[in-house]
Amino acid sequence: MSNVSYYAISTIIIYKLKEFFYEFQHTILSPLISIFAFVLIISILQHQYSFLINNMDYLNFIIPGIIIMIVMQTSYNNISENLITMKQIGSFNDYLISPISRIEILISLLLSSILMSLFLAFFSILIFMFIIEIDSFNYLLIFYYLIITSIIFSCIGAIVGFLYFTWDIQQSISNFFVIPLSLLSGTFFSINIINPKWNFLFNFNPIYQIIYKFRKSFYNDFEVNILSDLYILFICLFIFFISIIIFKKGYRVIN
Repeated sequence: MSNVSYYAISTIIIYKLKEFFYEFQHTILSPLISIFAFVLIISILQHQYSFLINNMDYLNFIIPGIIIMIVMQTSYNNISENLITMKQIGSFNDYLISPISRIEILISLLLSSILMSLFLAFFSILIFMFIIEIDSFNYLLIFYYLIITSIIFSCIGAIVGFLYFTWDIQQSISNFFVIPLSLLSGTFFSINIINPKWNFLFNFNPIYQIIYKFRKSFYNDFEVNILSDLYILFICLFIFFISIIIFKKGYRVIN
């Protein structure tokens, strides 16, 4: 552990966080305005039609899913955009020739992306507490599932940023994979309204499992399922190790 450059890692993290807060219009305000537009529209419809889902007010039902959706999209976009921008302007070469290993660079970028996502998530929760009634929080589980989600999508963003050099691929993966996955994994609906023969698509979807468990942790209705939690953890570690292997090998990272 003595060979780990903690100073270099902390320097990169602090620099990325400064960028994040300096460009707050794009990094903070933009995603927050988007989700509050969702909430505003649904709130108006809720007052008009009084939706209920699983005997729960619909707005209370969707807000945990929306928070996870923010984390998914922010984690992916932040790190993939950073890497592609650095490649295009040439600043990524400065990272590669610095006295720090490529794995440490990856860890630095992942940690900074996770911190940014957690900031947005907890800031959103703080604001949503004034909009919906929340009886109790399981803080440990909320934090755990936010971390897991951020790691998964930060790693996906890192892989995209490592392997590609243009915005076309980054946006295509966002538009055709990340956004549909965030919208169609139980964010706005319950599995109970789906035809039972399609339930397996959700039972084997780790993002649905995360959203389901994250929602339960908001209302002190959490159900322990060791197999599903191990499955989520396995997916997280698998994607993490893939990103490490790609960056360590330097495939399409080092020109």
